[in-house]
Amino acid sequence: MTLLDGFHHVAIIASDYARSRDFYTRILGLEVIAENHRSARQSWKLDLRLPDGGQLELFSFPDPPARPSRPEACGLRHLAFRVSNLDAAIAHLQAEGVDCEPIRVDEYTGRRFSFFADPDDLPLELYETHAG
Repeated sequence: MTLLDGFHHVAIIASDYARSRDFYTRILGLEVIAENHRSARQSWKLDLRLPDGGQLELFSFPDPPARPSRPEACGLRHLAFRVSNLDAAIAHLQAEGVDCEPIRVDEYTGRRFSFFADPDDLPLELYETHAG
C-alpha cells in the first residue's frame, strides 16, 4: 500500500512579498489561484498553480527569521521544477536577470539540470525531463 498520492503544495515564506510575488508569477509564470491578506497576522498568502496541478503557497510574515541554506544546511535542500527544454528555461531566466549555475548532468539518470535562486536565495532547480 502506498500511503501518499503525491505533493499537494510547497510553502515558502518571503522576506519581501512583492518582490517574491513578481518572481514566481511574472518570471516563473505560475498562475495565481488565490491571494489573501490576513490582517490579524499581518500576512499575505498567495496560492500559485504549476501546470501539472501542483501548488506553491507564498507567505509573508513580519520579520521572519533567516534560514541558512548554504552551505548544505539540514532540512529542505532545494525545490526542483520539471522542464522540457532546459536551455530555453535558462535563457528566459537569464533574460530576466536571474543567475543560473552551469548545466550539470545527473550521473544516475543522464538528465541535465541547473540551479538558480529565488529572491530570498532559496535554492531552486530546473530538471530537464526530455533529452536536450
